[in-house]
Amino acid sequence: MVQRVLIAGGYGAVGGTAARYLRRLAPDLDIILAGRSPEAGAALAREIGARTLTLDVTDPTAALADLGPVDLIVATLQDRGDALIHAALAQGAAHIGITKVVEETGPAVFAALHAPPRRPIVLAGHWAAGVLILAARPALAEFARVDAVAMAVLFDAADAVGPMSTADAEAFSPRALLRRAGQWAWVDGGEHVRTLRLGSGSEAAVQPLATLDVPSLAAITGAPDIRFDFGMGDSLGTRAGGRASHEGLIEIEGVLRSGQPVRRRVLVSDPKGVGHMTALGALVVAERVLGLDGQKLPAGGLALPETLVSPAAAIARFEQHGLRITTETEEA
Repeated sequence: MVQRVLIAGGYGAVGGTAARYLRRLAPDLDIILAGRSPEAGAALAREIGARTLTLDVTDPTAALADLGPVDLIVATLQDRGDALIHAALAQGAAHIGITKVVEETGPAVFAALHAPPRRPIVLAGHWAAGVLILAARPALAEFARVDAVAMAVLFDAADAVGPMSTADAEAFSPRALLRRAGQWAWVDGGEHVRTLRLGSGSEAAVQPLATLDVPSLAAITGAPDIRFDFGMGDSLGTRAGGRASHEGLIEIEGVLRSGQPVRRRVLVSDPKGVGHMTALGALVVAERVLGLDGQKLPAGGLALPETLVSPAAAIARFEQHGLRITTETEEA
């Protein structure tokens, strides 16, 4: 049976790229590009053999009723009322949402606990829909003990893509979640600025945010000190005189299984920018949810990208589409 996927925000920078890649993976997939202005997605729909749908995320009931059942709803836009999550729960569809930070996930969690999902409801409000945490999993797996994890991203203002505009970056909530000495702390991010060093001569001020990477890293590693930071500055692509790229850095301190104390740095760089990186995060989750990887469909329930997708499979897909992942290790 042909599976049907609705991408809310499907002709934006992230949704459009994910739709193109999904079409390459599944020529028979029924893809619907949905949003307030479907005419803006007409050219993309023709290009990839998709359909468009007028969808107001504040009240999607009528539009979804006319469309009929779907297998997966991908929300690449803000859904403040969780309307698309409730729609997925009601009809037994899967859902991937890439925009919610930690303090916004509670209502969806409660909804899923009261009405257990028949297909995965994936909370993918990590940075780049989980790309960084998936890329870091192999490096983390080599540690017997992790003492600290510091994840950070640098956004280049020249990387002008859809939702990740400079204005959006400046509008991030200053409320950040840190794990310090084994305790959780909600802090004002502006009071916890640090310096990020991506390479020789590259420094930028970054401050913490409340992405889903933070609690997930705590669950994976048990590390007492964890933070996720965001800053703005020239990317590696811009510094090389080319197109603005997007970089994420994961710094891990701890003891390897060999007993050696080390510091490890995992650099993830997308030459095509943050929108492309985020689309790849959504792609690998959708691929797994729909069983396009050749494996059986996953069970229903709440999920995260890193609890659902094999890191090896994800990294292979990322690198296929141009992401560069490099790892450096030094003695502590």
